[in-house]
Amino acid sequence: MSQRQINILFLASEADPFVKIGGLGDVAGSLPPAIFDLSNDSVKYDIRLALPFYGVIKKKLPNLSKIGDFPLHTGGIIIQTSIYEHTLNGIPVYFIDGTPIKENDPVYGSNFVADAEKFVFFSLACLELPRFLKWRIDILHANDWHTALAIHQLSTQAVFRQSSPVPKKIITLHNLPFMGAGSEDALTRFGIEPADDPHLPTWARTIPLPMGLASADRIVPVSRSYAQEILTPDFGCGLESFFKSRSEKIMGIINGIDGSVWDPATDKFIKNNYNNESLTGKSICKATLLNEVGLQNQPHTPLIVLISRMDQQKGVDLAINSLKMIENQRWQAIILGSGDSKLENAAQDLENALPEKVRVKILFDSALSHRMYAGADIFLMPSRYEPCGLSQLISMRYGTLPVARSTGGLKDTIIDVDKHGHGTGFLFAEATVNETAKALKRSIESYSQQEKWNSLIKNAMVQDFSWKKSAQEYCTLYQNLIE
Repeated sequence: MSQRQINILFLASEADPFVKIGGLGDVAGSLPPAIFDLSNDSVKYDIRLALPFYGVIKKKLPNLSKIGDFPLHTGGIIIQTSIYEHTLNGIPVYFIDGTPIKENDPVYGSNFVADAEKFVFFSLACLELPRFLKWRIDILHANDWHTALAIHQLSTQAVFRQSSPVPKKIITLHNLPFMGAGSEDALTRFGIEPADDPHLPTWARTIPLPMGLASADRIVPVSRSYAQEILTPDFGCGLESFFKSRSEKIMGIINGIDGSVWDPATDKFIKNNYNNESLTGKSICKATLLNEVGLQNQPHTPLIVLISRMDQQKGVDLAINSLKMIENQRWQAIILGSGDSKLENAAQDLENALPEKVRVKILFDSALSHRMYAGADIFLMPSRYEPCGLSQLISMRYGTLPVARSTGGLKDTIIDVDKHGHGTGFLFAEATVNETAKALKRSIESYSQQEKWNSLIKNAMVQDFSWKKSAQEYCTLYQNLIE
């Protein structure tokens, strides 16, 4: 039997290890290689990644080879476009450069006009990339608002109209509230027509993400529960009626984590490696972490950690106020993150009020996060919404049990501990301080029953959150779309 080839162009605004700002960077750096690795005798997945050639990447990879240039004709203007090539775990990576991608600009800036020009240009240039490469694509796979316009514009491009069959269009939805508002002037400058889908609200027809969603053959929220939540007013961001009209095209696929990066048995950042069969190393990691942050080592006191962007969405205020509410319980806590200055100050106030219990680190520190995942007992994640979430997957892999709101990917990946002591974490329904505090109390009570707690740890550590599982679902989706 001959091998079938499926050609996929995967577009993203960030990808680890080249540039990583948030969870999308983890996904775009791990998912395409995982899909490529699923090639077999019957099907080959020729998946290629495209990224903007930011200044930060140029500094990191100063000797990248340029493979060519082409003029991008759009809206009566011409932008000279350059393509650079690299390889990531066996797959080609193309970096796209042009004047809208300015050398010293941040990946995501506060200047929405500049961001819009950058990502509109990138999306349009990606549509010219297959022609430049003389490579016919079967699937165009975009992510979030930064690349959604490629989906919207695909049917207008002659090179694709002349293809048979026309490429299928997928958009993965990581963070719906960020739609690319403020891009209207850039769309006009680049000659991009509004969406004309009658199910889209009028306000959404000139905003990149809704425009891409309206043209997609499949919309993939990053968990099954989030795929249902976006159909409701609480989570749909004004697009819930549109999503209901597209319900047969919506399919939730949970993200994975890179098991080579997040593995307590091999992690180079932690004091002592361990696995689910031998947890001795975890107690050593806990003692080391407490010493590092200046808290007293109390082996029989649960250590709670929060590792998060300081943001209302992440429920950081719920975490802080719930810890205040249970201050008379036996616990210690470490908070790591940065963002909203009000939340940073509130966290610092908590440490000042409870200096024997709490330490706060207002910074981004990847190595420290590894040590916290390994050394903690409880991981606090009271998100108001969470399309997927990666932190709970990592914490379970390290045997640190999550206390989390039952929403989106948290609901799909954490098994709530029942009265018989079966489960992998502690879920609560309402985004309130009282509910958060009650769930924390439940976890602290379980911790006091050490034999039961060790059983829960082992349950959590054997869960399969590898990218292979998620990649297989995407491969099935690709094949079904083409067939």
